[in-house]
Amino acid sequence: MGAPLSSWPWQNLGSFKYLLYGPLVAKVIHSKAWEGGKTEGVWCLHILILFALRALIFQLWWTFSSMLFLTRKRRIIKEGVDFKQIDREWDWDNFFIPQAFIAALAFYFFPSLRKLPVWDIWGLFIALVLHVGISEPLFYCTHRAFHSGRFFNYYHSLHHSSPVPSTFTAGHGTPVEYMVMSLVMGLPLIGAGLMGAGSVGLFYVYVLLFDFLRCMGHSNVEIFPSGFFEAVPLLRYLIYTPTYHSIHHIEKNSNYCLFMPLFDALGGTINTKSWSLQKEISSGKNIHVPDFVFLAHAVDAVSSMHASFAFRSFSSMPFRILPFILVLWPGAFLIMLVMWACSKTFLLSFYNLHGRLHQYWVVPRIGFQYFLPFAKNGINEQIESAILRADRMGVKVLSLAALNKNEALNGGGTLFVNKHPNLKVRVVHGNTLTAAVILNEIPKNVKEVFLTGATSKLGRAIALYLCRKKVQVLMLTLSTERFQLIQKEAPEDCQQYLVQVTKYQAAENCKTWIVGKWITFREQRFAPTGTHFHQFVVPPIIGFRRDCTYGKLAAMKLPLDVRGLGMCEYTLDRGVVHACHAGGVVHCLEGWTHHEVGAIDVDRIDIVWKAALGHGLRPV
Repeated sequence: MGAPLSSWPWQNLGSFKYLLYGPLVAKVIHSKAWEGGKTEGVWCLHILILFALRALIFQLWWTFSSMLFLTRKRRIIKEGVDFKQIDREWDWDNFFIPQAFIAALAFYFFPSLRKLPVWDIWGLFIALVLHVGISEPLFYCTHRAFHSGRFFNYYHSLHHSSPVPSTFTAGHGTPVEYMVMSLVMGLPLIGAGLMGAGSVGLFYVYVLLFDFLRCMGHSNVEIFPSGFFEAVPLLRYLIYTPTYHSIHHIEKNSNYCLFMPLFDALGGTINTKSWSLQKEISSGKNIHVPDFVFLAHAVDAVSSMHASFAFRSFSSMPFRILPFILVLWPGAFLIMLVMWACSKTFLLSFYNLHGRLHQYWVVPRIGFQYFLPFAKNGINEQIESAILRADRMGVKVLSLAALNKNEALNGGGTLFVNKHPNLKVRVVHGNTLTAAVILNEIPKNVKEVFLTGATSKLGRAIALYLCRKKVQVLMLTLSTERFQLIQKEAPEDCQQYLVQVTKYQAAENCKTWIVGKWITFREQRFAPTGTHFHQFVVPPIIGFRRDCTYGKLAAMKLPLDVRGLGMCEYTLDRGVVHACHAGGVVHCLEGWTHHEVGAIDVDRIDIVWKAALGHGLRPV
């Protein structure tokens, strides 16, 4: 059994914990409906609004700190927030619940609170004096105590269990910590109220500013320019910086203050490198060149809300449609239009693998835009600009995601390689590994497959590979000319295994379908019972048939030693990336110096597959 008050009583309730706010909601409704909106109900309403705004502050600070295209040069700890930390901090808002009820109880124990004015400027002054004179030293002393022996092990180590401070780390702690925090936060408010200078506005301003500063300190992004403190050195002791507090999380034996380093100075606990490190990071020169870049894009406006800077918990799980996502769809669509008009390719996320920095860059376009004839040139300009930027930076490999390597768009990347023959960065479409994943999903005893999208890059490679294995491939295509070109590429003794078909009925007795072109329910009906649908079509087909099975898009799981990965790729599981992404990873890890664009080299499929397995990637 753990120490008393070292865990929250509702930590196993999940989302049901929000039902604990029910009494406050019920009081608001009852007061409005049957009591004519009496003070009690108004006070409870203020509490609910205030705590919603507090949650919004945490979310907005997370969004800002995670917008790496703005903050990457000023990040303090270079690692990313991984799935373990996200899960550990999942219920970061647990402390809101007791604080809400403490605020409600304060209303009943202090009658003077029932007639508070909207605003009183003297209350703000009094609260500030009480904060500096009581809250700051009280927090400093208790915080130092929490870092000693059993107190740290029982009550404070949870807060320090997150290797990378984030805004949600600010809310991650034990009940005992937040009993102290509630006292620290409440004393200036109660003091101002008892002195007759309390106001509703003071509660909002003080509490929200308190949370704002705590989130800032845990943001892992240095926002203050060093010149700010060099011009007025006294300010170093009046306001802490994110670097100052991050040092506390790294070393744990200094920088204990709440917001004012003055008390660390008085207690002799200021870390000596606090100012020099803050100056170094605030210079904006903290740049790390990635070894590998995956150039991605959003599938649709809804999936764009799966970005890590939007909702951290949501992006850490495979994408799914949720009610709140649909409510936010108009906003996401509006942002998509703005990005269409003026945004450039930007950095979304990153992780480290085998000592190499890998980054996600995103082309600010979504699925349907790739099929608009007038948008083609603009998209290619975005991709070309990203490739040239990667080349200037010294990136080794850049891999193109799904629609960014569309044959009709840029020939699978050949457009850029031909236009810029002296590129040092290696442009990769990753289709070789995609083909390898699909081919290794097919059971060894299969003698016949039905292939749609048969004349695409992937379709061609799959057909040529299988025919060499003496597997008959029913290639669905209306173009005899394109079929014959592919058939001629096969060895003469294998060409007979490639068969052109023009209707889905030709596969009525084939239980292995490889789908490279979207098929409807009507077309799926021709598959016999027990058929398995392998697929490389984007978006994946809908599984209409309950008597059949459906494979996912080709993907591979990254090695277990991946660090800082905290975002899922669309519908894929944690730690799993699309095969085209994995193909670029393998290209980088192997140190291959050739581009991989255009047609797939069938002879390299087995080579790439073995290389992927050799580096610890695994099929899923």
